[in-house]
Amino acid sequence: MKQYTNLAELIENLEAEIQALTNEITTLKQEPQSFNEQVLLKYIDTASTGKTKDFVRSLGVKSERGSLFSSGDVSKLIKDGAEDISPELLAIARKVVGMKNKYGKQR
Repeated sequence: MKQYTNLAELIENLEAEIQALTNEITTLKQEPQSFNEQVLLKYIDTASTGKTKDFVRSLGVKSERGSLFSSGDVSKLIKDGAEDISPELLAIARKVVGMKNKYGKQR
């Protein structure tokens, strides 16, 4: 929770948090518009680059290099993004990475 100086400011901060969470929920409920969005949703679901890599390999999709998709490819997609990924979805994936780094494997 953000710091506040009075009750009105606390209410304003909480309402802003509610709106941000509502926006994230709306983003997560949308169907993926591209393969890269599908990959990010799988990562968000599992919070694991390894499990996401396995998912992509099970679909028979190869990396841009023409080799098997790797965990590094998932990490690169999250770090660099892509034109066919919504900024909101990318932000959520990056937030999951931050949560993993801060709290370990627990989400």
